[in-house]
Amino acid sequence: MFRTNYCGQLNEKNVGEEVTLSGWVDRRRDHGGVIFIDLRDREGIAQVVFDPDAGEFFHLADTLRSEYVVKVTGKVRKRSDETINPSMKTGEIEVYGIFLEIYNTALTPPFQLDDYVNVGEDVRLKYRYMDLRRTEMQKNLRFRSQVTSTIRNFLDSHGFLDIETPIMTRATPEGARDYLIPSRTHEGSFFAMPQSPQLFKQLLMIAGFDRYYQIAKCFRDEDLRADRQPEFTQIDIESSFIDEEDILNLSEEMIKLIFKNHLQKDLSNFPRITYKAAMDKYGSDKPDLRIPLELIDVKDLLKDIEFKVFSGPANDPLGRVSALKVPKGGDLSRKQIDDYTKYVSNFGAKGLAWIKVNSLTKGVDGLQSPIVKFLGDDVTMSIMDRVKASDGDIVFFGADSYKVVSDSLGALRSKLGEDLNLYESEWCPLWVTDFPMFERTDLGELTPLHHPFTSPSGDIDALKESPESALSRAYDLVLNGVELGGGSIRISDQQVQSAVFDILGIKEDEQKLKFGFLLDALKYGAPPHGGIAFGLDRLIMLLTKTGSIRDIIAFPKTQSAACLLTDAPGEVDNEQLVDLNIKVIRNQ
Repeated sequence: MFRTNYCGQLNEKNVGEEVTLSGWVDRRRDHGGVIFIDLRDREGIAQVVFDPDAGEFFHLADTLRSEYVVKVTGKVRKRSDETINPSMKTGEIEVYGIFLEIYNTALTPPFQLDDYVNVGEDVRLKYRYMDLRRTEMQKNLRFRSQVTSTIRNFLDSHGFLDIETPIMTRATPEGARDYLIPSRTHEGSFFAMPQSPQLFKQLLMIAGFDRYYQIAKCFRDEDLRADRQPEFTQIDIESSFIDEEDILNLSEEMIKLIFKNHLQKDLSNFPRITYKAAMDKYGSDKPDLRIPLELIDVKDLLKDIEFKVFSGPANDPLGRVSALKVPKGGDLSRKQIDDYTKYVSNFGAKGLAWIKVNSLTKGVDGLQSPIVKFLGDDVTMSIMDRVKASDGDIVFFGADSYKVVSDSLGALRSKLGEDLNLYESEWCPLWVTDFPMFERTDLGELTPLHHPFTSPSGDIDALKESPESALSRAYDLVLNGVELGGGSIRISDQQVQSAVFDILGIKEDEQKLKFGFLLDALKYGAPPHGGIAFGLDRLIMLLTKTGSIRDIIAFPKTQSAACLLTDAPGEVDNEQLVDLNIKVIRNQ
């Protein structure tokens, strides 16, 4: 028998029992002829004591080192009051050892396996099997498994079927580059790894499986950040004969259950805001509502001034001039303001104007700013009145195109919230709805804001007549400024789907080539349907407050999409390339 109990599950109820434990030596200590072993497994640590009465096993215990793999048998006993360790889950008991077997020895670990590991992430990822032994990592992955189980049970109980969709499929445009798989049997042709199961889940709806879900692996060859990976996991949900309310209500119920079961938190109903309102008020379509700052439009107040930096965008129909008031932000130093100016430049802003409010009763004489002289007294005080400024505040300004001002002030709002700890609550979920169907790229081309299978809000004639003003039946769930999930009611009419492709400049031949199977399927009785996909990795990252999805994935990639553990991607021999009819051409 390898074990009767897990180390971390022992407690006072086990006192007097003989138990067998198996695991890794976390620490070995020799205290005056008594050897203490901290034995670790996935559930935690238990202290094992060997004294000379254990005979040969006492001497064997003296040879143990960190990370040796052992089996211990002994009796559980209560610790004396002065030796109780309140910081350990098992701190009130210990195991008096009567038997010891060493399964395997171990080299000295490449780094300390504690919660405060001070080595670089590259070392942790290279020795990931060691990093995963740490209590923090064991806790994270165990938590992930528990949340996933809750999700499956919830969806199963609501009549959803867990159906797998292909990993090898054809390339379809979903906003990022595909990972391609060369075909040996079809020379010159490639499979693509799915960016999402989007088309297959729609085909399942057409096939009559009216409630589908999948914990799906997805792949995107894109630039990486803390909350992105080249391969990631999403909670994929699709259903027929439903509308937006049904999906939003189902999603809220599931997220609330997760918070209740795993964090013991009760989330209130999720507020809803349109895309336009979110951009106008917060400069972002994923605003963090924990931060009580809003962008305030002052465009109309600045149209007639001579200061072109403001009056130019104020008179441009596509321009935006907005203010961001930070209560009691007047204490910010000039260096801090300069740092924020540099920060917003990353989002296209050419500068960051500001006014410090020292004493409103003194009018413009009570204001500190390099721009007041260009605005004039009346305009300046009108702005102070509109933003409801008070003594001690600072007001930042953005003046440029709508996009640049929204991106830069929206990012500044989040940055200030973090730096000044302006958060008013722990969790703030919300729905963002009524997204535009399309947006223009830097090249002036129309592209779908979500994906080209999203249903428009209006009819086909209105869509064709004015595609840029068309709204979609899409919705995103945002949590603490992170896009947690997104979905839409899908196009279930073949003519509407073809019209969307036409607007995107996808010619009829290309439609047939890339999407012929979908367009044909839509002609055979497609039900109204829609769905949503949640980023499981992002959800677990938020719930555990780790700050990086690499800390909640067992074997993640680096920011350069490499696996340091296996040294992937790697080269393959020429024989394999010949089989695949591939020749590698290296850039000089």
